[in-house]
Amino acid sequence: MIKVKEYRGHIRNWEALCEELKIDPSLSREEREEAILIKAFETWRYDMADHMHGMFAFALWDEKEEELFCLRDPFGTKPFYYYVTEDGNLLYGTMIRQIMDQPGFVKELNEKMLQIYLSLTYVAGEETFFKGVKKLLPGRYMIWKKGSLEIKRYWKPEFHPDESKSLEEWADEIHTTLGKIMPEVKTEDEYAESFLSGGVDSSYVLAMSDVTMTDTCGYVEERFDESKMAEQTANILGRGISKCIISPEEYFEIVPFVMYNMEQPLADASAIAFTLGCKATAEHSKICYSGEGSDEFFGGYNMYRNAERYGDNLKTFYVGNTNIMKEDEKQRILKNYDASVLPINLVKDIYEENEGLDPLSKMSDVDIQIWLEGDIYLNVDKMSTAFGLEVRMPLTDKRIFDIASRMPSKYKVNEEQNKVAFRTAAAKVLPEEIAFRKKLGFIVPIRIWMADERYNQDVQAKFHSDMAAKFFNLDEINGIFDDYIGGNSDNWRKVWTIYTFLVWYEEYFVKR
Repeated sequence: MIKVKEYRGHIRNWEALCEELKIDPSLSREEREEAILIKAFETWRYDMADHMHGMFAFALWDEKEEELFCLRDPFGTKPFYYYVTEDGNLLYGTMIRQIMDQPGFVKELNEKMLQIYLSLTYVAGEETFFKGVKKLLPGRYMIWKKGSLEIKRYWKPEFHPDESKSLEEWADEIHTTLGKIMPEVKTEDEYAESFLSGGVDSSYVLAMSDVTMTDTCGYVEERFDESKMAEQTANILGRGISKCIISPEEYFEIVPFVMYNMEQPLADASAIAFTLGCKATAEHSKICYSGEGSDEFFGGYNMYRNAERYGDNLKTFYVGNTNIMKEDEKQRILKNYDASVLPINLVKDIYEENEGLDPLSKMSDVDIQIWLEGDIYLNVDKMSTAFGLEVRMPLTDKRIFDIASRMPSKYKVNEEQNKVAFRTAAAKVLPEEIAFRKKLGFIVPIRIWMADERYNQDVQAKFHSDMAAKFFNLDEINGIFDDYIGGNSDNWRKVWTIYTFLVWYEEYFVKR
């Protein structure tokens, strides 16, 4: 007998699976998805994920074999953690706090992760900030049997460029495939809204959906405010829009809540804005669409246009979307610096896997495996969950990635534009000025706000605290802060990264 011990997610192709596995489609969603997991395991065993599309992490107990089978989806949209106790028991769950509450867990800080964090601004790779707590990485499954742990990889990003198609043909394939996916994203009786920014991703998802209401965030500071562009898109597409205008007071006040519910520190400033957006949206919807995934798949970041210039040097420095502190600076500011703990070590295996690919494909591969899992999907999952909101990401799908994996890089970026084929596809349902609008990113006025004494009091207090002195040379980190206040606004990310770690540490190791 198979029992579902742990599950979080949404199985998109449930109708096809119900038909194939002889499951009653009229069951409630909870009953239906549990039945799919059990029957899929009975039918395909360890290959079950090859037949599933969606967002999921789960654990199944096979009573007959006395075996625990745990699996995380190909891209890591849902988290899964595990911990082996001193007496050899396995603790596991989709939340770290689930593990912390179980007998045998010993809470200890994994301090070496701080070095990784100060460069990347998120927790990358298998380890976490809690000693012994590990992530089951994307595209892997884990078998626990008779005290023995085995992890296998069932999927990884692979790139096989096909030069036979034209730009228009690639755009047609993207558009047709997304058209097939969208009806799977929700059932007819579910109500959903859609996050909307000024960018093409969320606009395209909206245009391809039947949702009637959108949700956006904005700021009083006009140069950072995308909500007006979002409102314009919503009006063009005939949809309603709900705006959440974020004040600096709200932003800083919710930081401890974010770091606690994130369970790992995250210095992505947009995560705080996303949290406030989730909070506002959850007041009138329990499901919301979002457009994550296409940037990494289809060449959406401006830095990707420099890929050819980097060439083979990528493997010496490129560790993902962010890399804000170099080793010499970390050595100066950290009390316990370990020269063997280097961010580049996290991606060595990835570069071995993608040897021979063009530079853009290599950058995409690193970001799909490191950045998406460690930052983007963590943020989406944790902050939506904190408010009882379920975010579904139609563009994060193996069928969408399959197109990107075959598409030559010349259709992803050129000298003038990023995400060329994707934007061409979006232009089939969006005005060209929206489909080809310059990428803005989910920008936040944090570099202005944090320099203001009205809002940075807690930052200053933590930078001078005994807690900070455990990890940092206070003169050094306050030198970075003073340089930032003095006008070097580029230092805001370093200040924010140190601050978010200290807020997180206080939540988990001082208050509790």
